Amino acid sequence: MRIRTKIISIVLPLIIVTLTLAGFSAYFASTSGISEIARNFLGFKAEELEKYTDNQWKLLVDNNFTDRPDMVAATKAGVEAFAYSIIRSDTELIVALNGDGELQMKTGDLEITPDEMGPVLQLIADQSTDMKEISLGNIGRVGKGFWFEPFQWYIFLTEERETFYSSVNRITTQTIYIIAIGVIIAVIMLAWLANYLTRPLNDVVRTMKEIIADNDLSRRVKVEFNDETGELAHTFNIMSEELEGAYSKIKEFAMDAVIARKKERKIRNMFEKYVPQDLIDSLFANPESMLVGNNRYLSILFSDIRSFTTISERLAPDDLVNSLNRYFDIMVDIIMDKNGIVDKYIGDAIMAFFGAPVAYENDTINSVYAALEMVDGIRSFNEQQIKLGKPEFKTGIGVNYGEVTVGNIGTEKKMDYTVIGDAVNLASRLEGLTKEYGQDLIISETLFGEVEGKIPCRFLDTVAVKGKTKGVRIYSAKKSLNDKEKKAWEIHATGMDFYLGRRFNEGISCFQRVREILPGDKVSAMMEERCSEYLRTPPPEEWDGVKVMKTK
Repeated sequence: MRIRTKIISIVLPLIIVTLTLAGFSAYFASTSGISEIARNFLGFKAEELEKYTDNQWKLLVDNNFTDRPDMVAATKAGVEAFAYSIIRSDTELIVALNGDGELQMKTGDLEITPDEMGPVLQLIADQSTDMKEISLGNIGRVGKGFWFEPFQWYIFLTEERETFYSSVNRITTQTIYIIAIGVIIAVIMLAWLANYLTRPLNDVVRTMKEIIADNDLSRRVKVEFNDETGELAHTFNIMSEELEGAYSKIKEFAMDAVIARKKERKIRNMFEKYVPQDLIDSLFANPESMLVGNNRYLSILFSDIRSFTTISERLAPDDLVNSLNRYFDIMVDIIMDKNGIVDKYIGDAIMAFFGAPVAYENDTINSVYAALEMVDGIRSFNEQQIKLGKPEFKTGIGVNYGEVTVGNIGTEKKMDYTVIGDAVNLASRLEGLTKEYGQDLIISETLFGEVEGKIPCRFLDTVAVKGKTKGVRIYSAKKSLNDKEKKAWEIHATGMDFYLGRRFNEGISCFQRVREILPGDKVSAMMEERCSEYLRTPPPEEWDGVKVMKTK
């Protein structure tokens, strides 16, 4: 930001605030006075009409004519005539309403709409004598009224809101114009003053630009004033003299630096498409660590499209590629937004991890939220697929948390920044279990231990995946639960306790209740069937509830 701009940006707000405070002070004073006069005048009319109405009624009372309908009607007509006589503008309106909101008297055309009847009835019920704003005949009005008991009338004197506040609106417009003109004049004067004060600095800048443009260090700045700006010009001239002798060396160093930056930027641009940005920064800062791996605990995510072969047979190659690209765009954006790293694409599958090369505090929670948002993202994707007349994608996601080896694996000619280990294999197996358990997402017990109490999770089963004998507890997760889901998940957890405790009858009862609350729930149906099987054929004594998976 230029000094001239800084001067204007500092001084101008002070001027604007001063003008605004002064303008609005005058505005509020004048508008308050005008509004008070308008309210008092309307109130005065209301008081005069009320006095006239009381006097007319007293005449009836004094002459014992209150029981004569013709005399009462004549009195009402007199009140109406008086109401006409005190009207001073075409927009004024005086009405009389009975307790049901029906018009008994009006000094102009008026039809109360059904939407307006509620506020009108409330006004009558309150028998308000305060100034009120209300809509009558689809026109906003300001009015003051009173309740006249003998006639059972609520008499309401009104003026259109636009007319009532017309003077105030006119003053508002004038105030805004005055402030705007003041600000424009202030900006012009400030711009001139700032230009005058910064002219010596501009001379220095201009001379410096000329030196940069033609490499002529013999140029000097004219010293105009005997002040700080003159001192700056004199110092600049001394600096130019000193730099003139070393210019060739500076030019050489500058050229080398520019070439080096361009080479680095070119390399970065090439590899950012394949390697995470955090990794590139780390490698440039510490190149000797490129082939060094390390062990750490990470969250590993696998996502796969179910029955992809069937989908690919239904689409032309270009349609298939376009659909996959849109799908990957959505999924990858979600992963990267949660600080995850997309490791690789395995056909239609995605492998990602959270916690490397840079570890964040909430990596485990972010890995689960990323998976849940991917589940939501596939729904949005499928809505678009349906609109385009394309087949929907159905996915399964598995997420595990465990120790892995992470680093650049390969040779100097070809390497990948990736993770390997049993924890990676388990994440892949969990993804494969999603179809069997009818879940969009399955997480491991180690990851559950990291997010327990922070994300709603449901214990599904204890399984030994292919190639393993030790059982692993698996869970599903959701961002939040509605009342039905919360109740069903609590009953399911109780059922799982019965199941693991060999109390299969009680377990069947719980799982049946879950299915009543959540019809079509595959997990509870599966566990109910398993309990029934164990009732027919009890498991051996050493049974620990582990389901050994033959595939995946």
